[in-house]
Amino acid sequence: MAEAADLRGVKVMVIDDSNTIRRSAEIFLVQAGCQVVLAEDGFDALAKIADHQPAVIFCDILMPRLDGYQTCALIKKNHRFRATPVIMLSSKDGLFDRARGRMVGSDRYLTKPFTKDSLLQTVAAFSLPSA
Repeated sequence: MAEAADLRGVKVMVIDDSNTIRRSAEIFLVQAGCQVVLAEDGFDALAKIADHQPAVIFCDILMPRLDGYQTCALIKKNHRFRATPVIMLSSKDGLFDRARGRMVGSDRYLTKPFTKDSLLQTVAAFSLPSA
């Protein structure tokens, strides 16, 4: 895959309460050379985001305590992270879910289960300078 080499060193945060989804994303991203920061929920992510300063954030929508919409809104309200792309992850692919994601500032919507290619293409689209 051509873009895999281009992703070396890109720091990506994956926020998901599913260990399986976090692990799958981590494997795909590490194979592509990305640095990966994992978070189990929104509170965990908000505690880690300032320390790690990821270039791209994937955020599950349905999580306990602080859902993905709330987490995305809090990230986007912080002036330091306003420009950081947040990609919503969900098993639901409804128009309402996509619209709600846009309203809180998400940059894209990726449906689960995602493929390795769709995950890496999304990282490349938001982390690499435009040619």
